[in-house]
Amino acid sequence: MGLTRQYLRYEPSALFGLVASARAGVAFVALRGERGRYVAVPACEHVFVWDTRKGEKVLILKGLKQQVSSLCPSPDGLHLAVGYEDGAIRVFNLLSGELTITFNGHRAAVTALQYDHLGGRLVSGSKDTEVIVWDVINESGLYRLRGHKDVITQVLFLKEKNLLVTCAKDTLVKWWDLDTQHCFKTLVGHRAEVWGMALLSKETRLITGSTDSELRVWDLTYIQEVKDPDEPESKKSKGSPSPGVEENTEEDETLELDECPEERIVKCFKVGSIMREGRDRVVTLGIDRMGKFLACHGTDAVLEVFSVLSEEEIQKKLEKKMKKASKKAKQKSEEEPERSVELSLQEEIQRVTNVKASSKIKSFDLILSPKEELKMVLLLQNNVVELYNLDLSAQMPQAVRVSRITVGGHRSDVRTLAFSSDNIAILSAAAESVKIWNRSTLQCIRTMECEYALCSLFIPGDRQVIIGTKTGKLQLYDLASGSLMETLDAHDGAVWSIALSPDQHGFVTGGADKCVKFWEFELVKDKSSVQKRLSMKHVRILQMEEDVLCVRYSPNHKLLAVSLLDCTVKVFYVDTLKFFLSLYGHKLPVLCMDICYDGTLIATGSADRNVKIWGLDFGDCHRSLFAHDDSVMYLQFVPKSHLFFTAGKDRKIKQWDADKFEHIQTLEGHHQEVWCLALSPNGDYVVSASHDKSLRLWERTREPLILEEEREMQQEAEYEESVVKEEQPVVAGERQGETGLAGKKTIETIKAAERIMEAIELYREETAKQKEHNAICKAAEKEVPFPVNPILRAYGNITPSAYVLEVFKNVKSSELEESLLVLPFSYIPDLLRLFNEYIQQGSDVELLCRALLFLLKIHFGQITSNQMLVKVIENLKKTTMSRVSDARDVLGFNMAGLQFLKREIEAKDKVTFFADATEHFEEKKRKRKKKEKMVLAML
Repeated sequence: MGLTRQYLRYEPSALFGLVASARAGVAFVALRGERGRYVAVPACEHVFVWDTRKGEKVLILKGLKQQVSSLCPSPDGLHLAVGYEDGAIRVFNLLSGELTITFNGHRAAVTALQYDHLGGRLVSGSKDTEVIVWDVINESGLYRLRGHKDVITQVLFLKEKNLLVTCAKDTLVKWWDLDTQHCFKTLVGHRAEVWGMALLSKETRLITGSTDSELRVWDLTYIQEVKDPDEPESKKSKGSPSPGVEENTEEDETLELDECPEERIVKCFKVGSIMREGRDRVVTLGIDRMGKFLACHGTDAVLEVFSVLSEEEIQKKLEKKMKKASKKAKQKSEEEPERSVELSLQEEIQRVTNVKASSKIKSFDLILSPKEELKMVLLLQNNVVELYNLDLSAQMPQAVRVSRITVGGHRSDVRTLAFSSDNIAILSAAAESVKIWNRSTLQCIRTMECEYALCSLFIPGDRQVIIGTKTGKLQLYDLASGSLMETLDAHDGAVWSIALSPDQHGFVTGGADKCVKFWEFELVKDKSSVQKRLSMKHVRILQMEEDVLCVRYSPNHKLLAVSLLDCTVKVFYVDTLKFFLSLYGHKLPVLCMDICYDGTLIATGSADRNVKIWGLDFGDCHRSLFAHDDSVMYLQFVPKSHLFFTAGKDRKIKQWDADKFEHIQTLEGHHQEVWCLALSPNGDYVVSASHDKSLRLWERTREPLILEEEREMQQEAEYEESVVKEEQPVVAGERQGETGLAGKKTIETIKAAERIMEAIELYREETAKQKEHNAICKAAEKEVPFPVNPILRAYGNITPSAYVLEVFKNVKSSELEESLLVLPFSYIPDLLRLFNEYIQQGSDVELLCRALLFLLKIHFGQITSNQMLVKVIENLKKTTMSRVSDARDVLGFNMAGLQFLKREIEAKDKVTFFADATEHFEEKKRKRKKKEKMVLAML
């Protein structure tokens, strides 16, 4: 048996170079008792919380693998709900940064999240066109709402009524009654996708944004379902809607479909439109928490801010208008019939200002500070977060930028990476800047402006760097001063590749002008300084027939490999520049290549998704490997080995063995195309850059990697995915219409069901053994020691039935229903008997009743037809009713006690608890003003 080759595993070490991903929204969060200072932003699979005042990262909420797609802070400011690309929702505690709840229900990315005003419920909308309402306190799903035909774009709870409003890309706005869980109204007044909506004026007005420059405004009238029998008919008919389609105000703009005309709850009709300055679609539409300001933006860099007048402000404006109208009426001699004075929509919703950001806006959030300042945080497309203040006391309010978080990353995609010779510094260059990072602290230590960078290298000594640009220039930078020392026009086209010569006296460049140029370092005397400085001297040129894409030296400095646009790699002698070999076989151009440390092998990666390994002695192809699902963008050998890494547009980085032609491991983490990577000179670190704006550092661990185990783990993961993708089981009695169960089958729910089944099996075995043991003791007429099961001993010598309860309690609340759904019916009779025993003992009545009712619902037919279970069900009926009434009594007693304590404290301190005192004061003020007006009118 031959020796097994041992490899060492590379693990993800850090994510850096990213301020915020533009995939999800930005949100103000309350941290350390402050609002308006800290903002939460998506950062690939994580969420970063930034301090906008200091420009520092204060908290990282770590995710798993999937990208963040939606954010929503809770009303109390203590939690943050995060939606992900795979449909999962995780709720984090902002004080500790820990994960508290996980919900799994959607089959696609979560696109909208919203808490109710108390923070007890959370509603989510997804790309799978479904809406799910979650119980945050009980950590479980309530129900699933179906009806939309396209991606959900916004979801809103109503404070006063138990209603939900949703809009989607199917052009519809739907109203849902959460008491009956059905859609009772559908607005079809939009001609295209509805991208956002907001509730204004104490939820009496709905504003929607679509693909045009029009913000449609709808008036809402809530209709009481239960009418007073003593109320006169005239009063009842007033404001009641006519059956069928509602009254049209503008052609077919307000056409509505009422799916349940006899049970109407709200009347909705269009009152007009607010015109935006932007001509493209609405990307985000939102209001501040107080509902005083409305803002929206399109696909450009302008945020439009509007103020929404309150009832008092509207009343004041109306009074002014009425005074003016009465003056005009007096001035006119002829008598005219009095006209009712009304405010136009443009007067009620007034444009305040436009905020021009430095780049395209992807999302925003608003907060009104106590100083009457409107704070606006903007998440931009180019990896920047900007904070603006709007002084509302000014006569012409203008937004002022107060902070800008940029230092943590590049404005555009990083196209080239390089490691310094001491493994400490990392160079990253993009279209606008070169940054030098400290590998250990991940802090940016230098930022230098440059042209569009395509390739780079550290000059020996690590004091200077060279950048090759898209315009054909070579730029030499000094790291100590961070200044540009020299710029040379090297090529007539883009400089695609640069390679340091093994003797470290010079380098070679390849460009789009079909030239390979050789350069040497030299010291020249600077005019402004006495000391000499480093410079570059062009010494030789090799003219090619096609564009040069990549150049590489062999480690012994004898050969030079040149990749051309004609899909071939030409190998030349360095000293004479004579042709040596031509490596042909790729169907598309070779984008990257590298030569191993001993000069025996060359590996080439191509846009045809293949990697070919060649021998440099005869130019024969040893093996062709199908490496990635898209173009291979970068390839580099691990120093002093025949292992190499490849990066592809399929978002993956893979490690290969060039001797055994085997795939060793895949480094997954990037969410977009990987453009480039770099290995440290000692081979311990890999850094990669992607289109998702992130830089990732991977570290070689001491953990051995065995290929057979890797293959087994991969097969297990594939099996688990296939199990989860199987069809969802049909629930007996469930309507296959608008509503459904909130959860979905995951590998966790399957494992939880398996644990319950194993516990019931152990219970059966132990009870059977106990019976046998009792029979033996009876026959022997003496006590025989009973062997305790090691599992029960581990739990502290508990009984088998208590062990089943422990296992049952350990199932996550959000996964309970789905776990019970997977459970075969053969285990249900034992479970029902155990439930009866547990409820009689009074342990976990709420949890057990929830599980019991669900089991009765899904197995109703089989339970009722089973004569053996009739007595069990009868016993369960008695015990549950008595225990539930006991629990209600305790709850009622506790509530009465709390209310008594509240009254006592209020009477003692003469303050109103659990209510905003300012609201009461304003209400009294309003009533007093009304009385004064009535008195004046009578006088």
